[in-house]
Amino acid sequence: MDLKSGYPFWPIKNGLIQSYPTLAEDLRSDVAVIGGGITGALVAYHLAKAGVGVVVLDRRDIATGSTSASTALLQYEVDTHLADLIGMVGREHAVRSYHLCLEAIHKIGRLTEELGDDCGYMPKKSLYVASTKRDVPALRDEYEARRAAGIRLDFLERSDVTSRFSFDYPAALLSYDAAQVDAYRLTHALLRAAAGMGARVYDRTTVAKYEHEADGVTLTTDRGCRVHVRRVAVAAGFETQQYLKQKVVNFKSTYAFISEPSGPIDGWGEDGCLIWESARPYLYMRTTDDGRVLVGGEDDLFDSDAKRDRRLPKKTERLMKRYNAMFPRGPIEVAYAWAGTFGETKDGLAYIGETPEWPNGYFALGYGGNGITYSLIAAEIIRDLFTGTPNPDAAIFRFDR
Repeated sequence: MDLKSGYPFWPIKNGLIQSYPTLAEDLRSDVAVIGGGITGALVAYHLAKAGVGVVVLDRRDIATGSTSASTALLQYEVDTHLADLIGMVGREHAVRSYHLCLEAIHKIGRLTEELGDDCGYMPKKSLYVASTKRDVPALRDEYEARRAAGIRLDFLERSDVTSRFSFDYPAALLSYDAAQVDAYRLTHALLRAAAGMGARVYDRTTVAKYEHEADGVTLTTDRGCRVHVRRVAVAAGFETQQYLKQKVVNFKSTYAFISEPSGPIDGWGEDGCLIWESARPYLYMRTTDDGRVLVGGEDDLFDSDAKRDRRLPKKTERLMKRYNAMFPRGPIEVAYAWAGTFGETKDGLAYIGETPEWPNGYFALGYGGNGITYSLIAAEIIRDLFTGTPNPDAAIFRFDR
């Protein structure tokens, strides 16, 4: 599967930060991580930091799959409203999942400090606007549900929105816990640090065969090299479903563009907060640390790479039209546009942990709009599963929920 179309900005901005060798020999280790994107990097880093032997294998160059197309908005809100999620999975798990995502935002910030590279991490507020008047009651319910869960946020009436921003929406929720990051740069920083702790990283190495054995797993690559490990952590993102009989994800395409540097945008209040909306699919916007605007949305069902490619120009045009309607005093020019494949689950929660389909395997499937926060949660759960450390949060994301 080709996970992206067009020209994602992050590899262009950063270049090829680091290349790794292709595996050319047999290896033994504790855990093999399949996937060298942001999820695999977080898993590898947490395992290596815990003293676990790690081998990372990716069939591409590092961070050039869906990570390169990530818009990297860090939000605690899952794609399902908390008020609705409570009815789907129960109050305890719903509230805890929101708090885990909230905590993950700040943990990622602390990680960048540990790494000695801010990776474009910037704490932000997040504005969730009611797309129509019909959505206002649901936003009020969501406001009450989050407040009852101890989450700090404000309910903005129309007059509050119009006084702070150049656009007019009937209501909005203003959250105080959000951030943005450069996921491509963060992936490289994490793997560089993991390698410094003994992890071995190999790119352009495809896993062709998985053999479960009494003492672990043997992976065979496309070049015939064998990697024997006690456990395998699958962090291959949206390409993982092809290896699972259990249907856990619906694939969609999302489209985005980033502008030429423009500086502060007139009418974008709250210090350039993240912006998204209640409509489904939703529009989302953020800025960058070098003064650009990133706009995404126009999601549709994924049917083929070629069709997604053909839709990109028209989708970019529509996104620009939406932006101009919201910020008429902040003209921008498109620098790069791209599309990426992503997935949604039935309840908006990730799938993390073990499945009977893959003996001695762990999965880190952070599907949804806040995949990076899920990836951090997955890294902690997989580390704890391997080291035998109790982690009650693993039950929230189990495959048999």
